Amino acid sequence: MVCYLLKQNNNAMGILQHVQHQISALNDLIKINNDRITGYHKATEATDEVGLNLLFNEYIDQSKNYVSEIRDYIHVLGGDPTDGTTLAGKFYHAWMDVKSVFVSKDSHSILSDCEYGEDVAKKAYRAALDDKELIWEDEQVVTMLNNHLEGLKKTHDTIKSLRDAVNA
Repeated sequence: MVCYLLKQNNNAMGILQHVQHQISALNDLIKINNDRITGYHKATEATDEVGLNLLFNEYIDQSKNYVSEIRDYIHVLGGDPTDGTTLAGKFYHAWMDVKSVFVSKDSHSILSDCEYGEDVAKKAYRAALDDKELIWEDEQVVTMLNNHLEGLKKTHDTIKSLRDAVNA
C-alpha cells in the first residue's frame, strides 16, 4: 500500500511539473507576441504610408488574438498569464529607437526590421512545437500553436515580399 501511494504521489508530482512547464512555455509565447505588438507599433510610428500602417495594425490585432488564446489556455491550466515582454525584445526595441535617431527610416528598413521580428516569433513557435514536454498528449496546444505558426509564416512572407518589392 505504501509503495502504491508513493507511486501515485510521484505521478501527481510529474503531472504538476508538466503543467508548470506548459504554463511557463506558453507565457514565453505571450512575451514574444507582446514584443511583436511593440515592434509593429514602432513600425506604424516610423511610416506615414497608409497601406503599411493598415497592415501593421492587422498584425498587431493578430498578436493580440494569439495572446488572448494563449491566456485562455493558461487559465484552463490553472496558471497566471504574463503581461511582459522578453528581455531580448526590450533590448532590440531600445536599439531600434537609438538607431532611428541617427538613420531615417525608409520602407525597406522598416520592413526589414519587421521581417526580423517575424523570424524571431517563428523560431519561438517552432521551439515550442519541438518541446515534447510542452505538447505532451495535448492536441489542443499543438493545434493552437500550429495555427499561430501558420499565421506567422503568412505574415513573414507578406512582409518579405513587400520589402523585396521596395528594392525592385
